[in-house]
Amino acid sequence: MTGDPIVPVDDRIASWVAADFGLTLVSAVPVGFGADPTARLWRATTGDGAAWAVKLSGGGSPTGLLVPARLAGRGVPGIVAPRRTRDGRVYALRDGRRLSVAPWVSDERAPAGDLRPAHWRGYGAVLAATHATPVTGELADLPREDHTHTAVGAATRRTDQRLRGVDDRTADGWTRRVAARWRAVAADVATLLDQVDRLGARLRARPADLVVCHGDPHLGNLLLGPDGQVWLIDWDDAVLAPRERDLMFVLGGGPAFAPPSGVDEAAFLAGYGPVRPDPLRLAYHLGVRALDDMWSWAADVADPALPEADRVRALSIVDGLVSPVGLLSLARRAMRDLGR
Repeated sequence: MTGDPIVPVDDRIASWVAADFGLTLVSAVPVGFGADPTARLWRATTGDGAAWAVKLSGGGSPTGLLVPARLAGRGVPGIVAPRRTRDGRVYALRDGRRLSVAPWVSDERAPAGDLRPAHWRGYGAVLAATHATPVTGELADLPREDHTHTAVGAATRRTDQRLRGVDDRTADGWTRRVAARWRAVAADVATLLDQVDRLGARLRARPADLVVCHGDPHLGNLLLGPDGQVWLIDWDDAVLAPRERDLMFVLGGGPAFAPPSGVDEAAFLAGYGPVRPDPLRLAYHLGVRALDDMWSWAADVADPALPEADRVRALSIVDGLVSPVGLLSLARRAMRDLGR
């Protein structure tokens, strides 16, 4: 965000941050990153020039704060620990929402940055250390992967029914466009959902080594620093799951928001260390993620209540998902490689 205009910080937010975290904010810039409509984020500065991420969250759970606090406390690299309140908590409650503060460590996100081999090694090292963290304390209370994907399956079927039934004579332009995209791949989506259902049933019958997983470690959640430094942010989806839940973002064929230079799998594995991922688990998690992205972004395009800019962006993401190198194509290829 360097170079953005500095605006005075909201007086109410400034007073809360001062009272709860002992920081005197002198300026703030609203930040538009993130998909949570209930959250507000600022890049704030204090009088000494230090930069802080100030976030007011209205939905979800405090997992995204508790997990990085615990990981940072255990020395896991590449974790941005939240600043503690005056009474030692990782967030304060204000107007029924969570107020949190963390150091603003970088302005450079991986998809738009200069992602070098050292960064890929750092990315692998962060995930390796996370997966090696003992499951104790708050970490033992994380959701556990059960290979059921019930919500994703139901939402995919609802979206399929809705978009295949769109009346092109009465629907608005964006809904017509996404309905056409969906119809073109509807058979592929249905086949993938059936394959994921069968694979999930098979995996539920097998023992699983559950480790602490980020749950959504795509490159959009990776910040870059000098000398190969990386920080993995946005831990709201942290889960106890097989390590393939995270590894599929790299070893499953390519992460979301992959840079033009592609994936440096060798450098990633140099940082992560020796691993033999289970191809069944990689394919399962890749398939679930592809279905989840397909239905949710398609539904956004077809939502007339959203601003047009949001619908345009969502349609571009759908186009990426169904492209030959998109997540839907990668998931289908993974299933074919299994012979399913």
